[in-house]
Amino acid sequence: MSDDTLLDRLQRKADGRNINPRAGILEGEGSQQEVKDPEQARQGIDVLSTVPSRSGPDSAEAPSYYGLPVLKEPLWIWTVPAYFYVGGAAGAASVLGVALEGFGGRKLERLAERCHAVAVAGDIVSAGLLIHDLGRPSRFLNMLRVFRPTSPMSMGSWVLAGSGAVNTAAFVLRRRPGTLGVMGRAAGWMGAVLGLPLAGYTAVLVSNTAVPLWQQVGRTLPLFFMSSATASAGSLLSLFPHSDAEERVLRRFRIAGKLAEAVTREAVELEARQVMEVGKPLRTGASGALWALSRTCSLAGLVMEVLPGRARWKQVTADVLSTVGAVAMRYAVIQAGKASARNPQATFQGQRQGLGAAQVEGNTEASDGKPLSFPLPVLGQSAAPKTAMPYARFMTTQPEP
Repeated sequence: MSDDTLLDRLQRKADGRNINPRAGILEGEGSQQEVKDPEQARQGIDVLSTVPSRSGPDSAEAPSYYGLPVLKEPLWIWTVPAYFYVGGAAGAASVLGVALEGFGGRKLERLAERCHAVAVAGDIVSAGLLIHDLGRPSRFLNMLRVFRPTSPMSMGSWVLAGSGAVNTAAFVLRRRPGTLGVMGRAAGWMGAVLGLPLAGYTAVLVSNTAVPLWQQVGRTLPLFFMSSATASAGSLLSLFPHSDAEERVLRRFRIAGKLAEAVTREAVELEARQVMEVGKPLRTGASGALWALSRTCSLAGLVMEVLPGRARWKQVTADVLSTVGAVAMRYAVIQAGKASARNPQATFQGQRQGLGAAQVEGNTEASDGKPLSFPLPVLGQSAAPKTAMPYARFMTTQPEP
């Protein structure tokens, strides 16, 4: 027998897979796999310079999972924040169009028709942007195979598909006489009903994730998105030629949206600052620069809007600034979410301060109607008193007597 033991021979990496070809055969569809981009070796884990139990919850050296990210960052590409902007503007435009049809009279018919045209074009472009991110049209169709009211992604897919269908029908049929015209106007009202969630559901979608920043601002981000969608639709419609009567309506619509956007932005920042590391991406890095650009452009657009004078160049400047601010805001939110997912302290600090899953209220029963309880074995039962229970139960409701 040779000096090499069987274990030594088996541990030789002759083919890169630590398998001795004389002891076994490597075959099958996975046998020829090659790693295109091998992962770099990780550096050694540094020892904490502070005692973990004495590290403050906001300390950069607070205990974490070896300093490694807890979450994988989202893989959304540039088309997703673009979809957030286009879909939001389309939803707000459809709401304005139906309001003008019902209360605007004949003087505002042309503006109402333009609102429907913007809504239809926005729905089509939104579907294209979403499909580009998914990779294949069939994947978008697969999202429509399930209707799940508890899933923002499922409901958002149906809202987008339904909004595109009814807005297209309204744009084509609303001018027809008789029954077709009635159906077209009814489709327009349905488009307005779907336009409201289309303007803000994307914020609900990102908030229902484990990304610390998105989860932290889940209460205020939907209102912020809807306010920004209102300002975006008003600015976009104002860039087209319009009459003085239409300008009066659009100006009120724009100013309302921009004021609400400024207020809700402050609410989002206030909510994000509750935990230092969670709100950090809105202050630093590329996401912080985009967020600052968005705030500056949006506020500048609002100031230009309320300044005296009605010169056309002034209005166009305000509309362009507001549009740049709205687009930059969507990209800032996405980039900030990615940075938040890469930061392990953002996850742990939020959890240590009772945020994250602890924010869920009212879900005290499981699907079978029984109280949620998680039995955990107690260590060292031999030293415990005889009256001690064999299991520790963390219950969300009081046990029955």
